[in-house]
Amino acid sequence: MMENFKLFLMVVGMVMIVEGVPYFIAPEQVKKVAGAITKANRRFLRLVGFALMMMGLSMVAFGRF
Repeated sequence: MMENFKLFLMVVGMVMIVEGVPYFIAPEQVKKVAGAITKANRRFLRLVGFALMMMGLSMVAFGRF
């Protein structure tokens, strides 16, 4: 049980590292992209979100083998 919790913490930590890289490297570009996201079509954002979730799920599934 503790092994699963440690794995979960490591995965969350890795996600935080990856999410933080653009803010550290290119904060001005992140602001521009954030502005563009607020103007984007709701359907487009849902499609992108779904595609990202499926890609992530696929990566997790392949990583388990």
